[in-house]
Amino acid sequence: MCKLNLESLILSVAQKYLPQIDLVSTVPSVQAFSVIAIIGEISVDMSVFPTSKHLCSWAGLTPQNNNESAGKKKTTRIGRAGAYIKPLLVQCANAAVKSNEHPEVKARYQRLKKRRGHKKAIIAIARMLLTAIYNILNKNEPYNPELYRQADKPPKHREVPVDQAVFILQRQGYLITPPASS
Repeated sequence: MCKLNLESLILSVAQKYLPQIDLVSTVPSVQAFSVIAIIGEISVDMSVFPTSKHLCSWAGLTPQNNNESAGKKKTTRIGRAGAYIKPLLVQCANAAVKSNEHPEVKARYQRLKKRRGHKKAIIAIARMLLTAIYNILNKNEPYNPELYRQADKPPKHREVPVDQAVFILQRQGYLITPPASS
């Protein structure tokens, strides 16, 4: 009974953000109460964050910069910020990669997991979800999976004529042409 009372109170407070909640609910594996918690953390006004990268940094989903010397990064650990939103997004990311409803998310996770491992891949998916939420709230449009499917396609092979390739290699110092004999 207490749980139902609490849920009804939360829904009544979130009533004025219903259009934004409906839009953010289109993001993969983000349910209603998760959306309310995310909006409660970041608000619906995205003018506070100049870009989605600023929001991801604020939420603690980007690597720290404090262990860098002479241009070499010594760690890729994420920051300690976002104590409430980061675990929520990680849980949503875990649900998204286990679901077969959104193959673009699962495919990206599988590619990242091969190279970086499960934990870093999940953080990358959580960042992808938060970036999608930022764009949804900023542009007031629903989630579009086609944008992520286009990013997953490899670039088309660029054909370069042989004479242009020889010129480029000569200019970069990889190819030396023999002197012309007279």
